[in-house]
Amino acid sequence: MATQPALSIHGLTKAYGNVAALRGVDLEVGRGELFGFLGPNGAGKTTTIRCLLDLIRPDGGQARVLGLDPRADAVAVRARVGYLPGELSIEPNQTAERALRYFAQLRGGVEWAFVRELAGRLQLDLRAPIKNMSKGNKQKVGVVQALMARPELLLLDEPTSGLDPLMQQEVYRLLGEAQAGGATVFFSSHIISEVEAIAERVAIIRDGRIAETLDPHDLLRRSVRRVRVRLREPLPEGALVGVLNATDIQRDGANLLVQVEGEMDALIKALAAYPVIDLETERPTLEEVFLTHYVEN
Repeated sequence: MATQPALSIHGLTKAYGNVAALRGVDLEVGRGELFGFLGPNGAGKTTTIRCLLDLIRPDGGQARVLGLDPRADAVAVRARVGYLPGELSIEPNQTAERALRYFAQLRGGVEWAFVRELAGRLQLDLRAPIKNMSKGNKQKVGVVQALMARPELLLLDEPTSGLDPLMQQEVYRLLGEAQAGGATVFFSSHIISEVEAIAERVAIIRDGRIAETLDPHDLLRRSVRRVRVRLREPLPEGALVGVLNATDIQRDGANLLVQVEGEMDALIKALAAYPVIDLETERPTLEEVFLTHYVEN
C-alpha cells in the first residue's frame, strides 16, 4: 500500500466577499519533503495554510492533511502539526517562558530541555516579557512553539519574517534537522533566495492558482540577473562576445553591466583573464520572475 502524502489539495477555492483568494488550488506534498510555497503577498499562501488547519473553511474543493480531513478531524490534525502563523498572537504581559509553557500544556507536555535548546540556538531570552520584544524576538517565540513538540508535519507561514540574516540561517538549519528527523516541512515565503536555500521542491502560487511546481534552482536558471563589474582597466573590444548566457553587455570605461540568463560559470571564467576590482550580482525579484514567466495571456 502506497504511503499517503503529507498534504493533498484538490480544487480548493475560497472567496472573501467578492475577492477570490483561492481559485482552484491543486497541490501534493510527499512525506518527508521540505517544500516551499512561494508567491507574492496576497497570492493565497496564508489562506491555503489556514484551510489546511480548519482555521477557515474553503468554499469548495478537498484537502487532506496526513491522510485526515481537517474539517472532520481538526483536533487530530492539529495534534500532529506544528503551526507558525504569519502573526502569532501572545499575551504581552507574560514572559516567553510562560507563553511557551502554556503552548506546551495545550499539547499535553513537551521535553522542556529541547525548548531551552531551541531558545539558546535562536538567542531567545525566555525571561523577557513579550511586550518588550522586537518583532524578530516574537518571531523566535513562534518558531520555538512550532518546533518544540517535534511534530510530524510543520506548516510555517513566512517563518523567517523579522529575523536578521544570522537567525534566518539558524532557522534553516533547524528546519533541515526537523526534516532529517522524519518531519515534513511546508513553509510559505515571498523570497526566492530563501526557498532556493532550503526547499527541495517549490510550488508557485499566483492570484490564487498554482502556476507551477518545480525544483527551486530552476527559478534562477531561467531568470535574468544583472552583474556589475568594475575592472582595473577597460576590457579589449569584443572580449566577452560569445560568452554563454551573457545576453547584453553595457560598457562605461572600466565598468560593465552584464545581463546573464541562468548560470554564471562562463562569465566568471571569461572575466578571470582580466583584473577585476569588484563584482556585484543583482538577483531578480519575485515580481520580475512572475513578469518574465507567469504573465497571463
